[in-house]
Amino acid sequence: MCSRRGVLIAVATLALSATAACETVSHRDIGDEINILIRRNDQLVPPATKRLAAFKRAAIPQIETAMHTAAPTGRANLLVALDMIGDEEAVPILRQVAVFDITTEVRDAAEAMLTRWAAAGTGVRAERARAALDEIARKRAAGHGPLLFGDGGMPGVPSTVGAQEPVGATPKSK
Repeated sequence: MCSRRGVLIAVATLALSATAACETVSHRDIGDEINILIRRNDQLVPPATKRLAAFKRAAIPQIETAMHTAAPTGRANLLVALDMIGDEEAVPILRQVAVFDITTEVRDAAEAMLTRWAAAGTGVRAERARAALDEIARKRAAGHGPLLFGDGGMPGVPSTVGAQEPVGATPKSK
């Protein structure tokens, strides 16, 4: 009787350890794909976006973190990845970006994505997107928006926002 119980405990322990060993999502792998999206703007971006989207919901927390330090082009690439993932867990990130991102193009892209998702049906993602659009309108009506420093904001204060443009980006004409 005691040996049978020991065998059952051993089998349960092996099953649990095998489940943990079969983890297919690696934070390092997700980070590698994100680094391509935020540091490059060339032919490597589309395949990296597809690979990142394959991680689905597991990639969303790291994408959210990267949104805070990426250059505008990188943030736009991350929005494309969030759109490809298409998970309702991305809605709060899109809402935040649509209100507070320092770049008009990135704010508009996040809001456009929420608008598409809101119009796409009656599921959880559509409901959350509609609620986010309502919240965006309330925040903007209350005067909430991006804080800009340096060239785009407060005169005499050095810029503290953004990162270098990615490798392969086209130079801006002056």
